[in-house]
Amino acid sequence: MSEVAGLDVGSRAIKLVVRREGETILSRRLPTTFDPAGQLRQLFADGVPKRLAVTGYGRELARELYPTARAVTEIKAHALGGASLFPQAATLLDIGGQDTKAIALLPGGRVGRFEMNDRCAAGTGKFLEYVATAFGLSVAAFAALALTGDDPPLISSMCTVFAETEATTLMARGVSQANIALGLHKAVAGRTLAMLGRVGLTPPVVFVGGVAQNPCLVRLVAEAVGFDVLVPEAPDMTGALGAALWLAAETP
Repeated sequence: MSEVAGLDVGSRAIKLVVRREGETILSRRLPTTFDPAGQLRQLFADGVPKRLAVTGYGRELARELYPTARAVTEIKAHALGGASLFPQAATLLDIGGQDTKAIALLPGGRVGRFEMNDRCAAGTGKFLEYVATAFGLSVAAFAALALTGDDPPLISSMCTVFAETEATTLMARGVSQANIALGLHKAVAGRTLAMLGRVGLTPPVVFVGGVAQNPCLVRLVAEAVGFDVLVPEAPDMTGALGAALWLAAETP
């Protein structure tokens, strides 16, 4: 069997997975930056895979650069990738830099019902990045701070601008930064729970995407759904993996 490659061009990172004979032989990621075309040229400096499937926010840009590449939707790619890593999973949650997806999985990684929030940054990695910056912290440090909170306030706004204003008001009232950080994470988890409920939340749930690397949000999502969630070792690579799997099935 020849090689197949899956490319996920996200808003924050570009991910590549190359597979041969049913095994992943290469995984790479680069930041998307403000020059995704330049980043793609750097990624494929040694040559473009002959069999390439593209997905993600920038898949059309990738197809302009590599016209022979096949495109697959993010929903299909993440469903296939998540189901390949956890065949027992019945629901998939993907929180990326710019959107959130909740997918009811059918056998073989097929897609049942799904919901996708791609109209604003509310509840996405971009939201957490924005509020972390307002605290003067990296996203990782912001998550670590949130884990030390024990009395989170209710954050009512998921708009990035209004949430920052609400956080500033809470600080002026003497609420600790740790509890505000935890409250902001809980607001994201709560929004996620609503999306999962609309696709018929069924365990086990697999949590993928770059935000699944946030330990505070993983804990809060698990608490919100009422059971542990499955998180792959490299949750941000699931879309690229699924794109490669899709291409292998489409062009055996």
